[in-house]
Amino acid sequence: MKPKKIPMRQCLGCMEMKPKKELIRVVKNKEGEVSLDTVGKKPGRGAYIDKNITCLEKAYKTKRLNKNLKTNISEEIYQSMREIIENE
Repeated sequence: MKPKKIPMRQCLGCMEMKPKKELIRVVKNKEGEVSLDTVGKKPGRGAYIDKNITCLEKAYKTKRLNKNLKTNISEEIYQSMREIIENE
């Protein structure tokens, strides 16, 4: 039997390829609304951040989420991601 392929995505903080399940997905839908996708199934453009506080801070300082999703990310989204990381 062939081993199952693990989907890999790039973290915007450390720029390393990691399994999709280990990352937090931020989604921008067609209306331009930005939200967190905990399930990984929401439609729209996605960007990924590792569940690591240093990766989140690095992505925040360099504004990589803003550049990747081509929109302004609110502080509430960053705060929600910080809470997810701290609770893990």
